[in-house]
Amino acid sequence: MTARSSLVELEAPVEKVFLVAVDTGSDDGWTAEDSLAELAALATTAGGDVVGAEWQNRRHVDPNWYVGKGKAEDLASAKRETGFDVLIADDELSPAQQRALEELLKVKVIDRSRLILDIFAMHAQTHEGRLQVELAQLEYQLPRLTKLWTHLSRTGGGIGTRGPGESQLETDRRIIRTRISKMKERVEGVRQQRETAARGRDRRLWPTVGIVGYTNAGKSTLLNTLVGSEVARAEDMLFATLDPTSRQVKLGDGQTAIVTDTVGFIHKLPHQLVEAFRATLEEVNRADILIEVVDASDAHVAEHRATVQTVLDELGAGEKPRLVAYNKADLLADAAKDGRNAAPAVAGEVFVSALTGFGMDTLRAEIASVLASLWVDVDVAVPYAAGELLARVRERGTVDLEYRERDVHVGGRVAPALAGELEAVAARWAESLAPEAAEPVPG
Repeated sequence: MTARSSLVELEAPVEKVFLVAVDTGSDDGWTAEDSLAELAALATTAGGDVVGAEWQNRRHVDPNWYVGKGKAEDLASAKRETGFDVLIADDELSPAQQRALEELLKVKVIDRSRLILDIFAMHAQTHEGRLQVELAQLEYQLPRLTKLWTHLSRTGGGIGTRGPGESQLETDRRIIRTRISKMKERVEGVRQQRETAARGRDRRLWPTVGIVGYTNAGKSTLLNTLVGSEVARAEDMLFATLDPTSRQVKLGDGQTAIVTDTVGFIHKLPHQLVEAFRATLEEVNRADILIEVVDASDAHVAEHRATVQTVLDELGAGEKPRLVAYNKADLLADAAKDGRNAAPAVAGEVFVSALTGFGMDTLRAEIASVLASLWVDVDVAVPYAAGELLARVRERGTVDLEYRERDVHVGGRVAPALAGELEAVAARWAESLAPEAAEPVPG
């Protein structure tokens, strides 16, 4: 006999993906075709092979099939032609819509929200990121539980743990809710750790800058260019960075700021993700100012900015002072291909190229200018004993120090937190001098 060997395929086969959308005309600036192009990029990021797409114009989505019954039957024809094994809908599906399409097509059916959650799960590198993604997945899955979820109860259950007549589905729901509760406690622990780290930064009184923007606008590349080294993962794909990265950035004139790169936003971002990542996104709320990074080469600049504004409003940071950095200017203007060329700033907006370095000096100057505009005037006297505070004032403020016989006069502009410290020390110093001023002069 001749021995025959065969190779074992270890990698999972690439799934063939078909996309479907409904255009109700209610999504300002986005057509179904535009949204499907972004959905295709998401599916590719998740490792799928997009083999086709269909969309339908309707006044509203069908409550049973998402698309109309006729279009659903067209999808069955498309399956025979393309052999797709995954159908992805551009909107969030109800459990009933998902089941109806699965029974008709006999393929896996997911929606945009589930796809984004899967991509987040792929890219979460840190313990914190994985916690937040798992919480979002559990909250998404809870209303979609079916009898197929019996594996959830393998480690639980037993005598005395179920109520009278409790079904397996009810047991699974209870187990999921318990896991969600525990995950929320762990995410709250992450939030408290971040709060502690933020208080440490506040004690050092470094101003903070948060980088926000649409996914793949170039936020991580911008942070790397500002710092001068590769500190944040930067790849040409959606949601390449999930875990926030904070670094010191020199702004000139001795100023230093802490700049944090945050997770990108996207059209129809699942609400569960915003909630689960709130501990991370609180970095946006803590920032003194925001840099909104916009892909200047994208045709949907206005729609991207509207999406970012919506999420910032939901986080309570929509009115925070902001600079707009129109990135990828090198794709629009030859001058931006040379990082040595100067870039003007107009009304808080700067055209930059994080790739070539074009406009980065201007952006640094604008950051410093906006931070300085938030400073307040001080005119106080503090004792020589406040030497450590005076050193920080010299380093992180624009002040004149007059060294007098008994104290130091401080006049100029400093950050609000530093001004508060100065005023508190000055008040205590004035109180200590009050008894001396009240003593009668010997006759």
